[in-house]
Amino acid sequence: MATSVHHASSPSPTEPHILDNAAWAALTGPHAHLAERVGRAARYPRDVSPFTALEDPTDPRAWDDLASLVGPGTVTPATAVRTVPDGWEIEDSGEGVQMVDTALYAEPAPEAIPLGPADIPEILGLIALTQPGPFLPRTIELGTYLGIKEDGQLIALAGERLRLPGWTEISAVCTHPDHRGRGLATRLVRAVAAGIRARGDTPFLHAAVSNTHAIRLYESLGFTVRRRTRFVLVRTPGRQPETRD
Repeated sequence: MATSVHHASSPSPTEPHILDNAAWAALTGPHAHLAERVGRAARYPRDVSPFTALEDPTDPRAWDDLASLVGPGTVTPATAVRTVPDGWEIEDSGEGVQMVDTALYAEPAPEAIPLGPADIPEILGLIALTQPGPFLPRTIELGTYLGIKEDGQLIALAGERLRLPGWTEISAVCTHPDHRGRGLATRLVRAVAAGIRARGDTPFLHAAVSNTHAIRLYESLGFTVRRRTRFVLVRTPGRQPETRD
């Protein structure tokens, strides 16, 4: 049975939207139990997710807190960032889109099974093969992950990444190359979305601007592009301390 469309209330035009700084909202909200935090900066444990976040990316004090959190000369991903303070360097950047559920048909998939710690080696293998985005040994702790197996082999995967008040991100959507074209990703996205809707949240997701195939797929499923996004790798000021054998 399909679940009804749920929409979170929209902020006033003068207020920032919670999705504009989704990682911070997650790390200070439903994922606070996972957060490593110094003042106005937070991050996930390194084996859970690479993401760091700033309370206000325009506040120099937040950048100072991030430097204290991750250490000197460290390269780390940052979200909701356009520019960096003096002394910091942007090592790499990528453009993306943030898409929100506006007309998604969500329903459970009978063939989808919940994935747990015992499945991590197989999950990491499928992620390495398909490259949907970062997935680490403890990423599965971020939320529900569903998979489809055939002949005992994991052939498709999707799950939840950032979770913030009223919203949950769908991520790690991938299918083994030998099993594409069967609609497995579509069924898993709808199944993950059904679980998100069941607790009153609205699904959203991110895709690289260059991944036009994925964007078209998500639009056909009922997602709408909300805004352009930019993901950056930044290097903190200073040098890493030398290690001795």
